[in-house]
Amino acid sequence: MSAPARTPPSRYLTRLRLTGFRNYTSAALDLDARHLVLVGHNGAGKTNLMEAISLLAPGRGLRRAAFEDLTQAGSDGGWAVAATLETPAGPVDLGTGQSPDGLGKPRRVRINGADARAVEALGEHIRVMWLTPAMDGLFTGPAGDRRRFLDRLVLTLIPGHTASLNAYERAMRQRNRLLNENPDRAWLDAIETEMAAHATAVTFARADTLGHLAALLAAAGDAGPFPAATVDLSGLEPFETDAIQSGALETGYIEAWRAARPIDRAAGRTTIGPHRADLEVGHLGKGVPARLCSTGEQKALLIGLVLAHAQLVADMSGLPPILLLDEIAAHLDENRRAGLFDRLDELGVQCVMTGTDAILFEALGDRALRVRVEDARLTPMP
Repeated sequence: MSAPARTPPSRYLTRLRLTGFRNYTSAALDLDARHLVLVGHNGAGKTNLMEAISLLAPGRGLRRAAFEDLTQAGSDGGWAVAATLETPAGPVDLGTGQSPDGLGKPRRVRINGADARAVEALGEHIRVMWLTPAMDGLFTGPAGDRRRFLDRLVLTLIPGHTASLNAYERAMRQRNRLLNENPDRAWLDAIETEMAAHATAVTFARADTLGHLAALLAAAGDAGPFPAATVDLSGLEPFETDAIQSGALETGYIEAWRAARPIDRAAGRTTIGPHRADLEVGHLGKGVPARLCSTGEQKALLIGLVLAHAQLVADMSGLPPILLLDEIAAHLDENRRAGLFDRLDELGVQCVMTGTDAILFEALGDRALRVRVEDARLTPMP
């Protein structure tokens, strides 16, 4: 059976340049609207290329590495990633990096040759999502991993989400120090009021994103190659769901922190807040938590979740995301691989995929540009 007609992406990368990044002294790729498949042995530099692309969006990239660690070993300390993004309004040049004298400082961002005031400005032009092998244990691992995954989903819809998160965490650290110092009550009142404003922004952003995603998943059902998931936000105790929707959450946080001061002082940390939230994922068709599903089902659920969110981002923001799927085909059978490729075409996105064997991507046919990666050298494949 022939593949469905591909929906051409309205936004896609046409050029990628790396300098002093990871294992690349320099690298250049010229792309088109097709998907990109990177083929090579482990350690050749495939994931490094994906990481470079992930840094074209707000956030810390798919590895969450310190920016100074991105510099090629033995280099002068600077690194740069530059790309051209084709959009309905014409090409946009995006760039980010650090100069040798900028190590330890925030990375610089340039858009069409001009310095951007904040990294969030990238979100006006490009959205990037990814799935890596490190995420395979997401549903059975620690809650912190699921929170980071959730916040990445939110960030692709709300580029300013990271700023709210960072502001909340800074205020929380200040509250923890104040608790140990037994300050005047007015100081704690002030910092908890500030915390509550940021906590409410974070919680609403998470809840709103999951609400839209849950509705999309429920409407789609299990008709595709990957099972649909249920998604919910937990760990908001002592708040009820209606408190989130009533607009009383900010007051609720303030009152909860005030009452918990003795407990938090003894614990040496803040025990209530959005930093304790968790992403609850279930198998829609089976009605069971994802953590109780088989390893194969968990992988399929995660892929389905990422694909559904890509559709949500395109629908709500008008910016179809660039998808980065690292070693995606290795653990999928032939039917699911073909189903994945067809679904990517339906979404109208540009996708970068990696693998050690080109045969895994045979079903893509001429829908993808193939590049062999060998010791940081890039060679187009027929």
